[in-house]
Order: sequence, then structure tokens, then C-alpha cells
Amino acid sequence: MKALFIVLRLAAALAVVVAVVAQLISSMAAPDFFFFNFFGYFTIQSNLLIAVTFVLGAGFVARGGTQPHWLVVSRGATATYLATTGVVYNLLLANGPVSDYNVPWSNDILHKWIPLFAVLEWILFGDRTRIAWGRLGLFLVYPVIWLVATLLRGQGFVPYPFLNVEELGWGVVLLYCLGIAAFIAGMSALVIWLSRFRVIEPTGADTTRLDRAGVAR
Repeated sequence: MKALFIVLRLAAALAVVVAVVAQLISSMAAPDFFFFNFFGYFTIQSNLLIAVTFVLGAGFVARGGTQPHWLVVSRGATATYLATTGVVYNLLLANGPVSDYNVPWSNDILHKWIPLFAVLEWILFGDRTRIAWGRLGLFLVYPVIWLVATLLRGQGFVPYPFLNVEELGWGVVLLYCLGIAAFIAGMSALVIWLSRFRVIEPTGADTTRLDRAGVAR
């Protein structure tokens, strides 16, 4: 079972890197390409962040050590961000205009397959400790910082159509932001609740267990 944890996590991390590099190379051919804009997308940032947690998680399993709590929280937070990426893309962006420099298979990996794997990995892979409810606020820090920085930056950089203040107006953009923030908060709560359950563990124990207080962990 340890090998399964390691191989799947490293494969997912590699898929992210390959997909990002492929899209970067293609995007560089665009006349208006700007390096910092490319890495300003929430999709790119969240995928790279979760790739790091996949590699670290695989490393701790390989060493047979217990994951530090900061890594568990990071795994939960990045799983939340990827779930958000998948839902927002497929509900709001999938049927929109596509850039001539878009790489379809890379797009699918970053917006569909990695978000799906991130959710399943969190639900099924139980090599983690419980996350306290008080940590929920930490899950919201990065998305809020990203959103504020993106809106304040301006300079013609609008990563997603629903953030286009000039076309939609502040009222509509803020409604979209509030809706997505509510989704992230709800998903964060679900991820924290799921941290109390362990379905598959590296040792091969495939059953959900209860702690001394009778709470699933």
C-alpha cells in the first residue's frame, strides 16, 4: 500500500509539471505573453502548490515517518483549492472562448484530472491527522490574498472573465467573488470534516477507525 501512495502522488506531481511546462511553452509564442501573468492564474498556482504537497506526502510515506501537521493542513488547503479550480472552470469557463495557444490536454490535466485526483486523494488516503475546526480560516488566506492582489493589480490583466470589472462592473464581480468564497468556505469545512476519517492507510489498514472519544478519525 505504501507503494500505491508514493507512485500515485509522484505521478500526479509529474503530470502537473509536464502540463504547466507544455502550456508555458505554447503561451510564450503569443505576442502579448508576459511571464508573471502566466503564473498569476489561480489554476497554475494552485496546481503547483498541490504538486509540492504530493511530493512531500510521498516522501514521508517512503521514509515511514508521520506527516507534520503543517503538511496535513497544506494538503487539505490545496485539495480545497483544486476542487474550487475544477468546479469554477467546468461551471463558468469550460464553454467560453479558447486561446489559440491553449494546449487541450494540458488544460484537461490542470482543470479536470488533477482536481479530481486531489479530492479522491484527500478522501481515500488516510496518512494524516485530524485538522481542528479553528484552522478553517487558514484555508481562506491564500484565495483572499490572490483575489485582492489580482483586482488591485489591474494593468489589463484579467485572468478570468468573471473578474472583468470593466465589462461586468464591480457589483457583478463582487457577487461572483462572494459566491466562490462561500464555495471555498464550504469545501474547506468538508475537507476538515473528512480529515476525521481514514479509508486507506499506508500500512494497508483499509477500515475507518474511531479514536477513544468515539469520533471517526
